[in-house]
Amino acid sequence: MGAQITDTVRSPWKSGAQSGAPAPGPPAFDRIVEIEPHDARWESFVSNHPDGLIYHHPAWLQILERESNQKTICLASEDSARQLTGILPLMWTKGLPIMPRAHTGRRLTSLPRTPVAGPLSMHESATSALIQFAVELVRDVGGARLELKPLWTTPTDYSAAGLYCLPWRKAFTLKLAPRIEDLPLGTSRNKARIKWAIRKANRLGVVVRRAETIEDLRIWYRLYLETMRKAALPPRPFRFFDAMWSSLLPLGLVRLLLAQIGGRVVAGSIYLMYGRTVFYAFNGCRRSDLSLRPNDVIQWQAIDDFCHEGFRYYDLGEVSLGNFGLAEFKAKWGSDERQLYRYYHPRPEDTPLDLSPAESGPRRLLEAAWQRVPLGATSAVGNAVYRFM
Repeated sequence: MGAQITDTVRSPWKSGAQSGAPAPGPPAFDRIVEIEPHDARWESFVSNHPDGLIYHHPAWLQILERESNQKTICLASEDSARQLTGILPLMWTKGLPIMPRAHTGRRLTSLPRTPVAGPLSMHESATSALIQFAVELVRDVGGARLELKPLWTTPTDYSAAGLYCLPWRKAFTLKLAPRIEDLPLGTSRNKARIKWAIRKANRLGVVVRRAETIEDLRIWYRLYLETMRKAALPPRPFRFFDAMWSSLLPLGLVRLLLAQIGGRVVAGSIYLMYGRTVFYAFNGCRRSDLSLRPNDVIQWQAIDDFCHEGFRYYDLGEVSLGNFGLAEFKAKWGSDERQLYRYYHPRPEDTPLDLSPAESGPRRLLEAAWQRVPLGATSAVGNAVYRFM
C-alpha cells in the first residue's frame, strides 16, 4: 500500500498529554503506507509518543501474530521525508457467531485480544487519514466491519471520520507517585482494608517474588486456568504466554509476580510495562487460597515497585458489567474509573456490547456447565475460541 491521502498537519508532541487527541499544527504533506512492525521507525515513533503503549509495540504485534498465525496490518502516515506522523495497527478476525453482532463476521480491529490500541499520531489530520484508509479496507470486503479500541477518547472524537461510538466497559487507572506512601489509595476504609490484608498475608508467611523461569510460567498458567474457569471465560492458550515470555522478558517489558507460602505458589499476576504506563494484565489464583490475601500482597508489591521505577500510570484494566467484586477490588487502591469506548464502521446493529451475566439465563447455565470442565479441556476450548476473536 502507498495510497496518497491528503494534505495534513504536523506539530511537536503534546507534552504530558493524556487525552490521546493530537495537537494541530502547520500544513505538511502526508501519505498512508503499510510497513512492517519491525521497521525501526515504528518502534521509534511509539517510544517517543507520550501516549505510546505496550500494545502499540512491535513485540506485542508479533506475539499476536504467533498466537493467531496471521499477519498484522501496520498502517502508518509519513511525510515527504518518510518520517512517521501516525500509526494504526490492525488485524483481521473472524468473530464468534455466539457473540453480539458487533463481534460477529469479519472484523478489522485494532487489535484483537487486546484491551486498548487505537491510532497514535502527531495531529488530527493524520489520525483521520489513517482511519479513512482503514475504512476503505473494510469496504473492499463484503460484510466486514472496522473496530477501533482507543484508550483516551470521548464519544465525539472520531465522529468526523464516520465512526459510530458504543460504550464498552469501565476501566480503572491509578496515578502513581515517587513513593507508595504518597498515594491516596482510596478512602480511609479502603486503606484500613489494604493494611489489614497485607498484615494478614505477612503473618501467614505469604511472600512475593519475581518469576524467573519458564517452569514458573507453567505453574502460574495452571492457576490462571482455574481463575478463568471460575469466571466462565475462555483462557488464552499457553503459546500466547510463551510468546510473551520469550519476546517481552528480554526487553524488560513483562513481569510475573508470584505469591507463595513455603514452596507452594498460590497466586500470580502478569504486568506489561512500557513508556509511562504499567498494565495489570493477567491474574491466576487458586480459589481455596484467597483467604491468604495473595492478590492484595502482590498488588502492594507491584505498586511499590512501579512507583520506585518511575512509571506514572498503573492501569488495573477493565471490568465487565455486573462484576462488582472485581470492580471493588480495583477501586479500593484509589484508582480513577473511566469509561472505555469502541468505534465501528459500519454501525453495529445491536447494543449494548457487554451484558451482565445476571441478565442472561442461558449465560448462567453455560457458566454452571463450564465449572465442570477439566482444566486441560478449558485450555483447548480457549485455544479454539481465540482463533475467532
